[in-house]
Amino acid sequence: MSHIHCHKCKPSRRDFLRSGLFGLGVGAVVPSVFGETSFSISAQAAQTGREAHPERILVVVELNGGNDGLDTVIPWNNDDYRKARPTLAAAKNAALKANDEFAFHPSLGGLKKLWDDGLVAVIHGCGYPNPDRSHFTSMEYWHTGTPHQPQTTGWVGRFADTFWPQAPANTIVNITPKQSLAVQAERHSPVVFNNPEEFRRAGDQLQADAYRQLITGRETGNSTLDFLTAISRTASDSSLRVREVARNYKTPVAYGSTPLALDLRKVAALIEARFPTRIYYVSLAGFDTHASQQSGRFYLLTGLGEALRAFHEDLRRIKRGDDVAVMMFSEFGRRVEENASAGTDHGTAGPMFVFGSRLKAGFHGAHPSLTDLDQNGDLKMTMDFRRVYATMIKEWMGFGDPKAILKGDFAPLGIFG
Repeated sequence: MSHIHCHKCKPSRRDFLRSGLFGLGVGAVVPSVFGETSFSISAQAAQTGREAHPERILVVVELNGGNDGLDTVIPWNNDDYRKARPTLAAAKNAALKANDEFAFHPSLGGLKKLWDDGLVAVIHGCGYPNPDRSHFTSMEYWHTGTPHQPQTTGWVGRFADTFWPQAPANTIVNITPKQSLAVQAERHSPVVFNNPEEFRRAGDQLQADAYRQLITGRETGNSTLDFLTAISRTASDSSLRVREVARNYKTPVAYGSTPLALDLRKVAALIEARFPTRIYYVSLAGFDTHASQQSGRFYLLTGLGEALRAFHEDLRRIKRGDDVAVMMFSEFGRRVEENASAGTDHGTAGPMFVFGSRLKAGFHGAHPSLTDLDQNGDLKMTMDFRRVYATMIKEWMGFGDPKAILKGDFAPLGIFG
């Protein structure tokens, strides 16, 4: 069935929300919001008590494409690793050794600096049961935190809805051209932008008129319209504030010019400006290395390590290093064996990383065997990724019931004191 678009028709409020509030990058789960007879969040889920750690911030870094865990955290002294990768295996004298068993990729000098400073926890073998090797499907599972279960909200969004049910403005910031499913919420409207200078109203004149009416309107007693008015004003205020903060931020720290470096610099700017955001979500693409893996990953991982190093150096400079933890993941790892194109194909388990000054640095969990593989010849997971999520939710952010968010009982790792 074809869809006829009538440009003279007045856009509905539902269409207005779906279009991202007139280019301002504020999203919400439209069906749930519009299905409520009364948008009285406090009556639904009043938050009791005070936060134990109201100063703490979580930054999530997504590595999109399936990062090769065996090329990131290298079992450098393992003969099976070198047999499986005769051309891709890192030379023993080139890998950045962390201990007698593991090393980091030679280009991850920035990450190695953080490791030496005691700011890195590596969690081996992260995955989920019955893994899917599709980028789209697997990433959806990581975004929702509920593998093999239908879910319309993301784990970050559900956490925010539950922990801050009053939905204070700007709690979640997603720096990206397109909002991630991970931050999709029922009550919160994540701030979504890529270039701060373009984080402003953009659209046709019909949308402009509708938007202008919303931000200048008064309370009507209609819960749906008043909701739209409130988040439209929030979007307008956020747009101006984000542009001012990003434009005026000055730092002596050299971030570089890679996409992740630029995004983490924006995060640092907002943190330094005391923006009320508690969860930042950023991503980096380019990890689908089916061919010519060595050359492509050298520059990719160099930029990744330097961006992380610069960000933590900047956090120390602005005296917020103790308040921020970073969690980094990818939707799956790669195959143990290299392919015929000097690359690696989609695999299963891989390492996750947590960065911060308050954690128990080091390696956590068991590294998967390189010989005891699953029926497809891939690594068997040794750590459900939801245990890491539970760690960030409970141990770092201080929410006592991660089961309510993750729809299952996943024990935190005990990596935060």
